[in-house]
Amino acid sequence: MDPYSAEGELVNIHSAFHQGQFQKVIDFDTSSFSSENELPARILKLRARLAVCEYSEVASKLKGDTSSPDIIAASILAEYLKAPSEDSKAVAKAQSLAAKEGDNLNVQLLCGSVLAHSGAVEEALALLAKHQGSLDAVALIVQIHLQQNRLDLASKEAVNARKWAQDSLLVNIIESWVGMREGGDKYQAAYYVFEELAQATATQSVQSLLGQAIAELHLGRLPEAEAAFEQALQLEPENGDVLANLIVLNTILGKDTTDAKSSLERIKADHMLLVDFTEKRSEFDKACDKYSPKFEA
Repeated sequence: MDPYSAEGELVNIHSAFHQGQFQKVIDFDTSSFSSENELPARILKLRARLAVCEYSEVASKLKGDTSSPDIIAASILAEYLKAPSEDSKAVAKAQSLAAKEGDNLNVQLLCGSVLAHSGAVEEALALLAKHQGSLDAVALIVQIHLQQNRLDLASKEAVNARKWAQDSLLVNIIESWVGMREGGDKYQAAYYVFEELAQATATQSVQSLLGQAIAELHLGRLPEAEAAFEQALQLEPENGDVLANLIVLNTILGKDTTDAKSSLERIKADHMLLVDFTEKRSEFDKACDKYSPKFEA
């Protein structure tokens, strides 16, 4: 059963998490929560801390804590995110815990994230497929399919979720992710979802502003996109995803991207945009070598 699906104590902290208001989740007063909701709330707080890159702090805090499979899974994810290129042990731990506790929702979400990040995508999807009506699991499945460029599968998940989740905030966000890849009139529909979240003080976050800006970008409203990106940077000046998308916008506008690229390289050198630039530069150099003039003495 999905502990986050019911209305009540968890609904506000859960909504804040998916609105991208991670500091609000971290600071959320859960002292009055019932005992059955203490663990789900704690896991949301830990997920929020990982979302703001407190990997070492979470790993240190949870080290040696084996009080529940949920906590163990959070510890494994923190270990992995702290050093994803080095920590093959974390991947093995995630696989082992998934084999033993695969019916636990937080094991599905957290170990599924480790497996997906490490490239074990099919294992991640098989684990997440065990969920019992969890929109959090659906959201992660959709993200994985979009990264695979399997828009058909992502769309199918979103359509199915709408049937049983009705007008949930997270369903609207999931549909907006898919819509941004489908294009056409779906750009405008996605814009409405992100704009509503981004422009209300109670729900505004870097993530909602970023979603609004990207929708504006696809709709050709470049000045509006630029304003939303700048607003996001005011909230979080060193957000890698905002900087990456601002580089794209500035390239389209013919503006200098040097400062934004330098900032992104300093903040997140392994960002997929920078990795893509490096790969394409290498391929271009290889292509040039094929056509290098050869002179005979």
